[in-house]
Amino acid sequence: MRDNDPLVTNPELYTLIFENDRVRVLRYLDHPGDRTAPHSHPDSVMVTLSDFTRRITAGEREVEVDLPAGQARWVAAQQHAGENIGTSRTHSIFIELKEPQPAHLTTPIDTIGPTSH
Repeated sequence: MRDNDPLVTNPELYTLIFENDRVRVLRYLDHPGDRTAPHSHPDSVMVTLSDFTRRITAGEREVEVDLPAGQARWVAAQQHAGENIGTSRTHSIFIELKEPQPAHLTTPIDTIGPTSH
């Protein structure tokens, strides 16, 4: 496991719920005011199980994310930290891909947090 793996940096917030050779599935659950230490995710799909508002920070950049429950969002490989800035808990599932990105898709992605594509 990497030092910046969310299961290492924030074991109180992330739980491993499934893993095989191709994917790893994490549950994330926090409460208003909770923060994560900087950590990284490979390319992932995030599924929201609750409505939430978060601030995602990567270096000097930050973005606020306000998502309803029941959304599926792409999270490109990235390192970031997060903070629950809303009034409800953040509950989501991350499906982390273990397979490398195909060579024809190696354009760098300069986004932080989840995107709709």
